[in-house]
Amino acid sequence: MITATQMRGARAMTGMSIEQLAAASGLPAATIETMERDEQEGPPHALLAVKQALEAAGIIFIASGNHDEGGPGVRLRARTGIDEGIRPENLNAANDD
Repeated sequence: MITATQMRGARAMTGMSIEQLAAASGLPAATIETMERDEQEGPPHALLAVKQALEAAGIIFIASGNHDEGGPGVRLRARTGIDEGIRPENLNAANDD
């Protein structure tokens, strides 16, 4: 499933606090803390809930050996439709805020 290290990394990449992940996964914050601290696998339902919450936040979990020869990891999904603001050549007094 996912490891404690992947959970910590994914949460850091998304900027989620333990409390936010707990709310998104429907688990108590204490359960999240225990799962992140303990390298042993947690309860399957809890791992699945955390995995789904982090995937909804844009995380892709990478299994061991999927890319090159590295171990399990996480990646942040490419964002689409990001507002890049106003291009420098289009700046003028009319769009000054």
